[in-house]
Order: sequence, then C-alpha cells, then structure tokens
Amino acid sequence: MLKLALRDARKILFLGAHSDDIEIGCGGTILSLSKTNPSLDILWVVFSAKGKRRQEARSSAQLFVKSAKRSKIVIKSFRESYFPNEYVRVKEFVETLKSFAPDAIFTHSRDDRHQDHRVLSDLTWNTFRNHLIFEYEIPKYDGDLGQPNVFVPFEPEMARAKARTLCEIFQSQGNRHWFSTETFLGLMRLRGVECASQFAEAFHCRKMVCS
Repeated sequence: MLKLALRDARKILFLGAHSDDIEIGCGGTILSLSKTNPSLDILWVVFSAKGKRRQEARSSAQLFVKSAKRSKIVIKSFRESYFPNEYVRVKEFVETLKSFAPDAIFTHSRDDRHQDHRVLSDLTWNTFRNHLIFEYEIPKYDGDLGQPNVFVPFEPEMARAKARTLCEIFQSQGNRHWFSTETFLGLMRLRGVECASQFAEAFHCRKMVCS
C-alpha cells in the first residue's frame, strides 16, 4: 500500500458546497493534520450558507481549524440547490482562490448525486490543473458512496470529536434521519476496516504525480 505523507503539505484548501459538507467529508482528516502539522495553513470555503446555517458553518469551522497555525474561513451565499444555474458566478469565485496556491485540495466527488456537489467538483478540476486533489464522500439517501482509493486513518478520539461536533453544532439538521453520530462513526469505522485501522476517512484521487 502506497503511503503519502499528507502531513508534509503546508497549505490546504477545503471546499464545501454547504455548511456541513467539509466536516462530514474530511473533519477527522482536518483534526489529524492539525495535530501532526504545526505549520498548517488552511483556507476553508463554504459556498452556500444563510441564516442559522451560516452561523453554524462559522462556529463549526472555527472549532475544526483552531489548532492550525494559520486559517481563513470564507462563507458565501450562492443559492443552495441551484449551483448549475449559478455556474458562471461560482466559477468566477473559484478562480479567485488560485492565489492561495494550495499544496492539496479537498472537494466534493465527481460522482456525488447532489447537483451542487458535482458543480463544485467539476470547477475544482477546471480551475486547479496542477494540484493534488482529494474528493471526499458524504453519506445520503441517494446511495452514491463509491470505492475510494485514498484513506486517512486517525485516532478514535478524533472520530468521536468529529461526530460529536457535527451533531452539537448543526442543530438545524437534527431532524434529518441520517444526520447522527451513528452514521458518521459507522462510515469512518467501515473505511477504517478497509485500510486496516479502527477509524478513517476515504477519498477519491483521480490523478497523482509521484517523484
């Protein structure tokens, strides 16, 4: 099994269409990287969050990046569920993120069935042509979880911290049947089994250049 020292990456860009996407897709990875990389510089971008969801997004992001040496949280208000119609505006904004010059990028999966997620994944690849990109997964009714090829294992306390923080902060999602600690811990446990660890998050990496 090839092991990539992701902890050596200094500047990491996290992209999420909605206010809890980044945390669900790679919250454990963020906590792990923040612990092992003392010089971590994070740019955290949420593309759609309004009202209570906006405050939840900021509060959660602040907790997840608090151990990073440097971080910036950006929350936009593109119309949720209408990203295909907002394509030009979203693309123009994504282009502005080039100046951050990230070492690695975490974004949505190309095969995600949510239209906002797919648009953001496509624009990530359209804008960042020479970068290491990891596509995270989000469990949902659509049943679109695939077979990821990159795994990031981490300690049980980080898995529990991720699940606990999601359920404590995102009170607006409490009525959704799938939004629970059992869901988040269950998926992380399954991905842990697939990489011979207790808990892990998994990603799709379409292209990697090794030297």
